[in-house]
Amino acid sequence: MKISLFAASSSLIDDVYFHDASLLGELIAGEGWEIIFGGGGIGLMGALSDSALDCGGSVTGVIPDFMKENGWGHERISRMIVTRTMSARKQKIFDISDAVIALPGGIGTLEEITEAITLKQLGLFKGPVVLLNTNNFYDPLLSLLDHLISNNFMREIHRGIWQVASHPGEAVSMIRNYKGWLDNPQKIARI
Repeated sequence: MKISLFAASSSLIDDVYFHDASLLGELIAGEGWEIIFGGGGIGLMGALSDSALDCGGSVTGVIPDFMKENGWGHERISRMIVTRTMSARKQKIFDISDAVIALPGGIGTLEEITEAITLKQLGLFKGPVVLLNTNNFYDPLLSLLDHLISNNFMREIHRGIWQVASHPGEAVSMIRNYKGWLDNPQKIARI
């Protein structure tokens, strides 16, 4: 199983986020799953990757060439795929992943989460999408998604696109026990 991980590149965030990122890396490595991520060497991306690697896990980074040229790539990972653009990076990550877990992150992580939800809503990505809600980080996003649904910008059934985990072990369990959402989401894509 290849798990796409979206996470912060910031190193200036609270230790609680680093703790959960490191634990998640350890748990994923323990499952024998491969991590697919944005290739960065710092922040939650770095902590997650370091932890998985320290536990014998496999980690593949996908990084745009300008980031690699600036030295932003993780030096220890198992494999690095270099793309020309940020969009190509994201597409490659989705193409080679079976599941998504989003850790807390900035605007890039938010963009990746919404892309995952959109792709799944349209039936273009079939795997689980899990938000790791460390320290209630994603509560405002979840409120916005509730707002979209209550105002008919999304359907009630779309709540099944994502799952919310309060800790890393729960996120791993959600991936392990995932049963699917809809066989053909395109049938309900038009509201």
